[in-house]
Amino acid sequence: MAEITNLKQFRKQKARADKRRQGDANAARFGVSRADKAAACTAAEREARLLDGHRIEPAAPRGTDHPE
Repeated sequence: MAEITNLKQFRKQKARADKRRQGDANAARFGVSRADKAAACTAAEREARLLDGHRIEPAAPRGTDHPE
């Protein structure tokens, strides 16, 4: 005997699979995940703070400390 299938369920499953396939293709073509973006942003901020922490401020030229 043949197995009975519900056509509504079959159509919905097919639509879900098509949407999933399209989403995967879009993600591969366009995207970086949100987690990757956040990690890159955090790393950039950390590097900027580290660089600013090592910055040496220029000394004032001689003779400008005491205006006369």
